[in-house]
Amino acid sequence: MDILEKIMADKKFEVEHRKATLPLAQLKERIDRTGIGRTPSLKASLQQGGYGIISEFKRRSPSRGWINEGARASVVPLSYQKSGAAAISILTDGKYFGGSDAFVHEARQSGVTLPVLYKNFIIDEYQLYEAKMCGSSAVLLIAACLSEELCGRYIELAHRLGMEVLLEVHSESELPYLRLNPDMCGVNNRNLGTFETDVENSFRLAEKLPQDMCRISESGISDPHIVARLVTAGYTGFLIGETFMKTADPGLSLRRYINEIDMILKERVAK
Repeated sequence: MDILEKIMADKKFEVEHRKATLPLAQLKERIDRTGIGRTPSLKASLQQGGYGIISEFKRRSPSRGWINEGARASVVPLSYQKSGAAAISILTDGKYFGGSDAFVHEARQSGVTLPVLYKNFIIDEYQLYEAKMCGSSAVLLIAACLSEELCGRYIELAHRLGMEVLLEVHSESELPYLRLNPDMCGVNNRNLGTFETDVENSFRLAEKLPQDMCRISESGISDPHIVARLVTAGYTGFLIGETFMKTADPGLSLRRYINEIDMILKERVAK
């Protein structure tokens, strides 16, 4: 059993437990009572210009263990916002990534107004209602975790709930999923079976993606020069977490990273 298979097996058990604790009908009632409306658009934020950095709040990973155990959702996401992020990604898986739905709430309560991507391994429609309940702008759907038919249903449901969908693919064999009309396409440079990363994956798939698709490169991006190359390859968003989270001040690290990208692109123009 590889890492993704293990995560999905555990996720199924977790979701069934939560559904037994708070049935879907009651969760829907809570959403109705709170009157949660639409939140800022992730896609629009990426298309407004700037460098499209989706800064991730990620405390641990299956491959690295704890990255920043003491990081607080009431502090880091807001510091990202103040430092120039286009959007915030918050990992909500608890067992493998040290996350929680409560982190989205905490970020919103701290003053985060940017679009928030709810990042988890979604295998059940119940999780889409959970994402809505905590104030997410968009949800991540992973082609490797869902059949094409189920993925299509979840995209439709997310849209009915007022959320956008970032559909993640890793290989050319998963590209047919893009016919389901997600709002954005994410190319994951990480093999979810082994958790090894290869940023060249984004370049290999770039020319095979629909020209009008909002493209996001995910995982393994640490060198600002790579971001500059990905811009040339047609990407408008860059999901980066560990590069910032492993430092003492993730927000400051983001600001310095954006400054480096700016310098690189200006030097290219000057040449």
